[in-house]
Amino acid sequence: MGKVEKFENLAAFYEQMKTVQAAISVIKGGIPIEGYAGRFFAADVLEMIVNGPAGAIDAARMDAYRQEFESVKEWVTPPVKPMHEMTLEEFEKVMNI
Repeated sequence: MGKVEKFENLAAFYEQMKTVQAAISVIKGGIPIEGYAGRFFAADVLEMIVNGPAGAIDAARMDAYRQEFESVKEWVTPPVKPMHEMTLEEFEKVMNI
């Protein structure tokens, strides 16, 4: 499986995951996306898609993914650095508090 095919599969996985997240939200009483624990993983997957190889996904879909990513990029897992170098805000984000 080539790199392009892997990113196409990742995009398909992301689309399925969004459907499942919506269903979970409804089943659990309409949890807003801001309160759904899976939002962090979804944002990480979307970041991988957006930062994927050029041409792996058609331009129109990639533009849609980039726009979507802009609204959730604060949920992306930050690069790990030693705790003693983190600000309180970075630490809280890593610890999900």
